Amino acid sequence: MQKILQVVCVVLVAAAVMFGGRWYMYVARGETPYDEVGIALNGYAPAPLRAWGCHKMQERFFGQLPPYGCAGSDGRSWL
Repeated sequence: MQKILQVVCVVLVAAAVMFGGRWYMYVARGETPYDEVGIALNGYAPAPLRAWGCHKMQERFFGQLPPYGCAGSDGRSWL
């Protein structure tokens, strides 16, 4: 039973690192704010992380329309 719990923990940590790393690469180093996978991962991120990610992308892509999930109520302004 302990071995199964250990394997489950390793799989969960690996998934968190993989998806979290992909999300961070989208937010911090992505070439475009319109990457479909990045937008989806940002949508699943907790609200504080999503807000931080949107703010970071707004700094990087100043003057561009925000991606889905980072748009304000009018769809053209950043959160």
